[in-house]
Order: sequence, then C-alpha cells, then structure tokens
Amino acid sequence: MNHGGKRIGAGRPKGQGRYGTSTKAVRVPDYLVEDIKDYSLNGGYKVPFFSSMVEAGSPSIAEDHVEEMLDMNSLLIKNPHTTFCVKVTGLSMIDAGIYEGDKLLVDSSITPVEGKIVVAALDGMLTVKRLGYIDKKPYLLPENPNFDPIPILENSEVHIWGVVTNILRSL
Repeated sequence: MNHGGKRIGAGRPKGQGRYGTSTKAVRVPDYLVEDIKDYSLNGGYKVPFFSSMVEAGSPSIAEDHVEEMLDMNSLLIKNPHTTFCVKVTGLSMIDAGIYEGDKLLVDSSITPVEGKIVVAALDGMLTVKRLGYIDKKPYLLPENPNFDPIPILENSEVHIWGVVTNILRSL
C-alpha cells in the first residue's frame, strides 16, 4: 500500500475551488494570514480613481467615469522594504501641515538632504523636523515659530531614520 507523495488523480481538479482557477499552497507566518486574506479579497486595496477633477473654487459639473483603480500601496509606498509608519505627537511641525495624531510614512532609503522633513533620533529621542543649515551648521528645524531650531552638535548622537514621504490623516 502506498502512503504519501503525489498520486495520479488525487486532489481537487484544477479550477474547481473557491477561486475558479488553479491554486498553490503557500506557507506564511500566522500573524500575516489575516492581512494576506484582506489584501487578496480586496484586490490589493485598490480604490476607484475618477477622471473628474474636483473644483476647489466654483463648483463644476460632476462626471461619473472611473478612469482606473488606484492601488493605495503603490500610490503611497515607493519602497516597501524600507518604508515604515510613525505617529506624531506635538505641535512643532504644524506650518508644514503635520499635526498631532497624524501618521507619517517614512522611507529610510531616501537620502536625507537639506530641506527634507526627516524622522531623527537625537541623543535617543525621536523627533520629526526639517533638515537644514543655519550659518553653515546642521540643524533640525521646526515648522512652528514657537519652537527653537535644534543644533546637531559634533558630540550629539544623531541617527536619521528616514525621510517623510506622506502624511496620513483622517478628517
């Protein structure tokens, strides 16, 4: 008697399952199972993108034409392996449109250059600020006049975690 292994005629015929096509068994960590199911069932988190423009001035005639389906992952995340999310506390970046409770998408593969908003660890404390220079010396600059620029001193322990690419906020 044969036990185990591939047997001719065994198993469900291709295309007969829930998905109407052949399937493949894949091993994934338990903690990812629900996320993978959600992603699969929602078509990769795609949402309709209407070709109609929304007027921010005087109202215009509305159209009901879906131009395409936008994949929110590819729209917001260019480098999935180097992108992470952090939640903002504090008010030092309000003039840059970053408010308390916002979530920031941060990409660690982008080179932090002058003018970019970065998430940095300064002497073990995390902060979000604009990278800049004052009198040719590096600073972490707030975007709120009520806060002082933070000098990056030679003896400071500074690690730039990444560059902010998107702000996520619920209205």
